[in-house]
Amino acid sequence: MAADVTPSSLRPRGEEAPTRVILEPPRRGWGGRLAWIITAIAVMVAVASAGANATYFQTDSKVVETFHSRSSSATPKVAIVTISGAILGGDGFASRQIDRLESDDTIRAIVLRIDSPGGTVSGSDEIHHRLTTLAAKRELPIVVSMGGIAASGGYYIAMATGGEEDVIFAEPATLTGSVGVLIPNYDFSQLLERFDISDTTVSSGPMKEMLSPTKSRGPELEEQQRAVLQTLVDEMFERFASIVRTGRPKITDEQFEEIGTGRIFTAQQAIDVGLVDKMGFLEDAVARAVELTGLTDENVRVVRYAKPVGLLDEVLGTAGTASARIEASGITLSLDALAEWTAPRCWYLCSWLPPVVGR
Repeated sequence: MAADVTPSSLRPRGEEAPTRVILEPPRRGWGGRLAWIITAIAVMVAVASAGANATYFQTDSKVVETFHSRSSSATPKVAIVTISGAILGGDGFASRQIDRLESDDTIRAIVLRIDSPGGTVSGSDEIHHRLTTLAAKRELPIVVSMGGIAASGGYYIAMATGGEEDVIFAEPATLTGSVGVLIPNYDFSQLLERFDISDTTVSSGPMKEMLSPTKSRGPELEEQQRAVLQTLVDEMFERFASIVRTGRPKITDEQFEEIGTGRIFTAQQAIDVGLVDKMGFLEDAVARAVELTGLTDENVRVVRYAKPVGLLDEVLGTAGTASARIEASGITLSLDALAEWTAPRCWYLCSWLPPVVGR
């Protein structure tokens, strides 16, 4: 409340000053802000709960089927399966897509969309085995569409086509090939010596530590260990070579001599040496798969599998993952991929750097 401040000289004589009431707005404190914060948190929790419930009641919460092209009302399907990033095997998204294929009797053909530099021998072999087994059991044609790179383990998986003709398509900018095996091995022992750090690991035998990056070795022991590793690489390569021979039966011995060096090829070079059938994009591979089913565009539905995204992910603009990830400067480092790399493994990988970078 505020009193009249009009000077008395300006008021008529005998007239009392009127009383004026002024309502001042309440001061904004932390109480109001805290209420808004609590409301926002409650909304986010409700959205997350709704997303969790929606995922829980799906028949398969790990793979989402989306319509891609052709007839949206048709029952027979051509499924696009995506293989991207480093191949590590186990319960990855590639494996879950194959699970979905196995449980869907309406699938008539598979299009493998491969954009991968490769990965572990076991992971590549597992995916190849599951696809070839499923294709043989259900008589499903498999067509390959190569993206930016389909090398080493990525090309290994492409051999699930089973030797059919005109089923491997590469985009003009695709890099492929790199048919070979490597076992990463580093020696940091001299670096540790500079800091007076010694490796005192106790092992049951000298070969147990042959991939240890901190163990100092003498010339004789190093030669023995390299000989053992070379036998592993040679045996793994022979299997890779047999897979390629089965998947590309028209490759000549002369062509394979060049392929077996482990070099990579452009799309046109890959066509020239027999690794790829045609230049083409994803839609060309889809058209070929539809043709192999004997169906038409009017009575087949082309679907694609994707990772599920919850309502909370939509709100926050993030995609949740089961494993911790570090993102910086546009590069995503997967901690589970890093853990896989630190274990001694063979790799079908087109890179001098182990695949600590994932997608």
